[in-house]
Amino acid sequence: MVDIQDVRRAEQHIRGRVHRTPLLSSRTLGERIGAEVLLKTETFQRTGSFKARGVLNRLHHLTPDERARGLVTVSAGNHAQAVAWASTKEGVRATVVMPEHAVAAKVQACRDYGADVVLHGDVFAAFERMEQLRAQHGYTLVHPFDDPHVIAGQGTVGTEVCDDTPETDVVIVPAGGGGLLSGIAVAVRALRPRARIIGVEPSGAPAIRRALDEGKPVRLERIDTIADGLGAPATGPVVLEHVNALVDDVVTVSDDAIAEGLRFLLERCKILVEPAGAAGVAALLEGAVRVPRGARVAVILSGGNIDPARLRSLLP
Repeated sequence: MVDIQDVRRAEQHIRGRVHRTPLLSSRTLGERIGAEVLLKTETFQRTGSFKARGVLNRLHHLTPDERARGLVTVSAGNHAQAVAWASTKEGVRATVVMPEHAVAAKVQACRDYGADVVLHGDVFAAFERMEQLRAQHGYTLVHPFDDPHVIAGQGTVGTEVCDDTPETDVVIVPAGGGGLLSGIAVAVRALRPRARIIGVEPSGAPAIRRALDEGKPVRLERIDTIADGLGAPATGPVVLEHVNALVDDVVTVSDDAIAEGLRFLLERCKILVEPAGAAGVAALLEGAVRVPRGARVAVILSGGNIDPARLRSLLP
């Protein structure tokens, strides 16, 4: 299990290399749900999502041999971009495997950051191809979520929330594979023990909810969601251990609710997010998460990497 000291050490390792992102209030959303709402805007993070935090912390712990062998990862986009960016900064070769249907802007960003990009099949096939390349070339895996160093790095989002608003009552976190949820849960449970921590998944990709219900990681039969950033085919044992121990609930929301959350953030808050980044707001708007009146609620906006064509399709 990752602990708060691991997260505080990760803060030291990544300090000055990532942004301390703003925590902005939304009076309109707060009035709608009868609570105070604060939005943690990881949309403004380097590479456009929280992922840079975990990747930088993982790369800090690479051995000389692991660096020399080069890196490999698999991702629909945000983790791939973070690995591409960070590996170039560190002078390490990186190969990122992405599904063929990955958002074009995310694919191009990975190439622009300097990684070798392999497009292969759907998300299930992409994971298999990554393992093949890893075995063939001896690459060092930078896992998108099921890694203690990655989890500790993502936990720095949680320490910032707690340090900036120590009276937070509820923290709502978008969840795909669950690295962000796990890391934030470590930080919040240590610094704000009575706060509720709630993960939000798309109903079309409930990897963590299924794992919790069945008591073990479960490979989804299919993924059907507009939130590509939350479309992990399964969670992992490290994440599941943290979620079981630290998270109060994991709920699911519909794609319609996610689209509504995206539109709400753009129209009322003037913040552009990708669908994954809108999941927490969607849970409040749809009523999947209900909070006590007057509570202080922090919602993580996990990323903002959306291309214009996808945005146009989601706007009325």
